[in-house]
Amino acid sequence: MLKKDQISIAIVDDHQIVIDGLLSMLKHNEQIKFIITSTNPIEIISMLEETPVDILLTDVMMPVLRGDELARIVKQKFPDIKILALSMSGEGQLVNQMIEEANISGYMLKNISKEELSKALEKIAEGGIYFSTDVIEELQRDNQRRKLKQDAHLSEREIEIIRLIEKEYNNKKIAEELFISERTVETHRKNILRKTRTSSVIGLVKYAYEYKLI
Repeated sequence: MLKKDQISIAIVDDHQIVIDGLLSMLKHNEQIKFIITSTNPIEIISMLEETPVDILLTDVMMPVLRGDELARIVKQKFPDIKILALSMSGEGQLVNQMIEEANISGYMLKNISKEELSKALEKIAEGGIYFSTDVIEELQRDNQRRKLKQDAHLSEREIEIIRLIEKEYNNKKIAEELFISERTVETHRKNILRKTRTSSVIGLVKYAYEYKLI
């Protein structure tokens, strides 16, 4: 039975061993009460309809339904439930997406300590937000990448050509693929190298991967 001032938690992770680890990690914290656990993100939605909780602690990379998709659904159906994402990876683009589309309250990596997890859950339950240091640093790097990408002012056509260059298409093949002349392709390539401040195909492909163009 939930005591007054206890924080009710639901956990969803496709690995039972992770769920068991979280339960064991916080079993002595009397302020936190685990109400629902599931390895199936589809199942957790129906479970939340029957048993509302304060916080949903969700994995991000799940095969049946990704954590970002689950977070959007939960936020639409249960707007009062706060969401804390827990993942092996703090990829900035994904974190930003979950913040913007699902209004998550926090994001942490799975290497956290029980003290940090307790602190995060308590802060989120009080209406705050909590992002682990590693995640904040990745968000800053991602925002920097976005800014540099925007500063390059690459057109959609230029990005399209970069993707074909990464596939090792030569100018003739790119021209055939996009129904433009080889001379136009060559002009685009020169402009792309100038804008991205690269001088070779290898440097350009590296740039494209770094700034999530491909």
